[in-house]
Amino acid sequence: MKFREIIVPMSLLAISACATAPTPVDNRNSALTQGNVQMNLVVGETTKTEVLETFGAPNITTRDGSGREVWSYQRAATIAQSSSSSNYWTIIIAGESSQAAGFSQTSRMITLIIKFDENDVVSDFRSRESNF
Repeated sequence: MKFREIIVPMSLLAISACATAPTPVDNRNSALTQGNVQMNLVVGETTKTEVLETFGAPNITTRDGSGREVWSYQRAATIAQSSSSSNYWTIIIAGESSQAAGFSQTSRMITLIIKFDENDVVSDFRSRESNF
């Protein structure tokens, strides 16, 4: 074998091993979890700008009876899993074949409502998560 016949394939293998998986352009939707809500929202401290940076733009903005701004977020996710396995063995006289497959799908919904005071600081928030 020639030196080039060994080095070129090995170099391509090394370069492809360094490649990374593409990352999402925007991760803000995935940040809306019950844990992140509890960790990032502090009544009397968290500002509107910080909420935007953490959770992105709200789905709905309204005003309450006092004229203060209220933001609503709602996100839904569906998670699907599938698995399969098959076995086969044989002996000269007897044989067996088996195959199993499974599929599971769950949905998750989270709703977050944030109220701001006149200084654009969180005055109250409520969140609810449901899985089905």
